[in-house]
Amino acid sequence: MNVPSIDRIDSPEGHYHYQVIRRAIDAIDAAGGETLPLDRLAEEVGLSPAHLQRLFSKWAGVSPKRYQQFLTLDHARALLRDRFTTLETANTLGLSGTGRLHDLFLTWEAMSPGEYARGGEGLTIRWGWFDSPFDLALVMATDRGICGLAFAAETGAQAAMTDMIARWPDATFVEDPMSLSQDALAVFEQSGEARLHMIGAPFQIKVWEALMAIPTGHVTTYSEIAGAVGKPRAVRAVGTAVGRNPVSWLIPCHRAMRKSGGLGGYHWGLPVKRAMLAYEAATTEG
Repeated sequence: MNVPSIDRIDSPEGHYHYQVIRRAIDAIDAAGGETLPLDRLAEEVGLSPAHLQRLFSKWAGVSPKRYQQFLTLDHARALLRDRFTTLETANTLGLSGTGRLHDLFLTWEAMSPGEYARGGEGLTIRWGWFDSPFDLALVMATDRGICGLAFAAETGAQAAMTDMIARWPDATFVEDPMSLSQDALAVFEQSGEARLHMIGAPFQIKVWEALMAIPTGHVTTYSEIAGAVGKPRAVRAVGTAVGRNPVSWLIPCHRAMRKSGGLGGYHWGLPVKRAMLAYEAATTEG
């Protein structure tokens, strides 16, 4: 298996917003639940209060004070209390797919079990790096649609690339960001149409389809997902399938939480999961 090398990843201005927010997340975590006043938070991230206020409002659509509330660990429990989605009800009402990002329309095609067992043999997967609200993102696609989406903020770019390629070891990988630019625009500008090519085992695909039924800004639990796919006792297997989701953000595994209100795990790092939940809560508030 040949792993494309990444010799140098620049930090262009496109990453600036996320880097400021990431430093703010670290400052909020270090505060242990204390709400940081604007001037103190601005000092922590090295900006003037006015600049930080503008940056947060532009990125998240709410003030830094309100955004902090979405980033606290207690927000997970609040989401379960106020924005819990029962997947059985969603499926009964025909709401599957309402978890798409705002106006982004998703269609998906699943790989057959035989194709999956061949480890991607015969597939050509194009890839490229793009800016996203959650720092550097790796987008991968076959001719049938996006098959991979990973975030490098916590793992690093090379580790994210190695992780994704290992999922389909016998595929041919071609760096081709130009051909993926429209797909990336649809994903991260939240408009247009994005096709998904879901490459996974049958049980994994059932779990990923259940995740698509969770509306933006809402959450569910691993046990609810297990019930929705007809395997109520397979909570651990569901958790594994959620973690193996190759198209993070589009298939919203960040909306799956523990029954206790804990965030659970996240393949690309808990700071990214918190930022995603906060971003969705902020942009759907109102």
